[in-house]
Amino acid sequence: MDITDRDMEKAERDASPDRFAPVPEKPENPQSHRPQSAMTASTGSSSSRSVVLEEMGISGMGTNQAGHDLSRHPTHLSRIATHRSQHSGTVAATKTKTRDSRRPLPKFGAGKEYPPPLPERDEYVVEFNGPDDPMHPVNWRMKKKILIGIMLGYTTLVSAFTSSIFSTATTEVARIFHVSVEVSLLGLSFYVLGFATGPILWAPLSELRGRRLPLLIGMFGFTLFEFAVATGKDLQTVLLCRFFGGVFGSCPLAVVAAIFSDMFDNRTRGLAITVFSMTVFTGPLLAPFIGGFITISYLGWRWTEYLTGIMGAVAFLLDLLFLEETYPPVVLVDKAVELRRRTKNWGIHARQEEIEVDFRELVSKNFSRPLRILVSEPIVLLLSIYMAFIYGLLYLFLTAYPIVFQQIHGMNEGVGGLPYFGMVIGMLLAGVYVILQQPAYNRKLAANGGLPIPEWRLPPVIVGGVSFACGLFWFGWSGYRADIHWIVPTLSGLMTGFGLLAIFLQSLNYIVDAYLMFAASAIAANTFLRSLAGAVFPLFAQYMFKGLGVNWAGTLLGCVAVLLIPIPVAFLKYGARIRQKSQFAPTFPKNSPGQGGEGESSEGDV
Repeated sequence: MDITDRDMEKAERDASPDRFAPVPEKPENPQSHRPQSAMTASTGSSSSRSVVLEEMGISGMGTNQAGHDLSRHPTHLSRIATHRSQHSGTVAATKTKTRDSRRPLPKFGAGKEYPPPLPERDEYVVEFNGPDDPMHPVNWRMKKKILIGIMLGYTTLVSAFTSSIFSTATTEVARIFHVSVEVSLLGLSFYVLGFATGPILWAPLSELRGRRLPLLIGMFGFTLFEFAVATGKDLQTVLLCRFFGGVFGSCPLAVVAAIFSDMFDNRTRGLAITVFSMTVFTGPLLAPFIGGFITISYLGWRWTEYLTGIMGAVAFLLDLLFLEETYPPVVLVDKAVELRRRTKNWGIHARQEEIEVDFRELVSKNFSRPLRILVSEPIVLLLSIYMAFIYGLLYLFLTAYPIVFQQIHGMNEGVGGLPYFGMVIGMLLAGVYVILQQPAYNRKLAANGGLPIPEWRLPPVIVGGVSFACGLFWFGWSGYRADIHWIVPTLSGLMTGFGLLAIFLQSLNYIVDAYLMFAASAIAANTFLRSLAGAVFPLFAQYMFKGLGVNWAGTLLGCVAVLLIPIPVAFLKYGARIRQKSQFAPTFPKNSPGQGGEGESSEGDV
């Protein structure tokens, strides 16, 4: 951990001394508080840094307050506002101080002397008016939050949907531009590669300027580049515009989960994040049959991109007209602007307005630290490899399914996309399964004095790993012959879809719980690695399935999936010890009920 990392950790603890466990030298037995995890499925790096701080009101060894409504703790929202407004963890703003300059001060002007210093600045900082302040997004009416959630779910679905619809047009694109199918597949890979690079921009921007601005910029740019793909006159234009469409389209993946963390309390956020994750993963599987029917119709392949451009324009207009800012520090900025205008008191301001962007810290937090965490932390490295594998297979199936159902079973591009619904149903079952695990999780949480243990997230990952591997073997050995009914390989998607979402959802939550203040960097490293896998896997899928055959290619992938199952098993048994030796995972003192560096997640998160 370098100096910047230590400064960030110290700033986090100074700003929120009751959020983290005390360091060993100062065993003061402070109150324990927990941030609520903001989860991202193919997600961006701002999700965990944008957690809502939970004020538990539990001391030392913990007091069972299971019957208490934690989201309405008397000081809950006001302290949330204070901590998040101070915002010591904001990217590029560890310390809100003026940059040092060796140049002499210029003259004040007009012959005037410099005025005397102002009074104490904190007296002019606006805050929320108690825990029930209607300005705080948590206190919005549930109907309003649900409508915004549906709108943002559609926005995210558009981005995920667009990632795979191009796969149905690759054969036609290859024929028109006189290239191989593998070259035309770069249109799919470049878009997913944009998912890897986009969050580097959108994550810090959402923490500095709020959620609404980057989302509007992202959807506007996405719409422009999708129409550019539809009208591209050569392959270079098509591929480059697909890449930049992915960069801008990655914004909802990086920001929407954080918006949910801003709006929903611990009782409802788990459901919201799970539904969000399902839109991220079902979107790529809903596109192939729609794109297939468009491609084989008189409309042609370009209308697959016109369609996504129109969908993006609708999402942009909905967000422009109806989306309100949800990030509490920026909500306070808007409040301060109004108060300055109406009171004529120019000193009124929000804490967020004190932040000055430091480029070196920006680079450190978004480039250097994620890479260091990836190579030095076994938990992040191994889980990222596991998640990169399953995420890569999600996009590899876009090539494997057409081989089985179009080439072997003779379906056309439209009908051949319908078997993806097997995986979609499997993902829905996984979401229901994870949600049904919440009562047991809450009972463990209450029994442990309100302190969660990250390893509690792992049992669904193990179940999902077994299901995913079985589904791959099933797909391979039922899809390689035309005399085996097409419904048999279709039903294999129930197991692969179930396993994919169960592994992904709970593995990300485990990383967030385990790394707390550095979870954003850990997830940024994870996002980059799995997006690379998603971009690369489709490129070799054709060669692998044609060279080995569907049966042995499925067997190879299934064996790799089996080899990866011990990863969550090992962390379930040894995860606490590994985190105690970590430079980045915060640990609790041994006399704490959450001993072993338990992550501070939300009991309401799934």
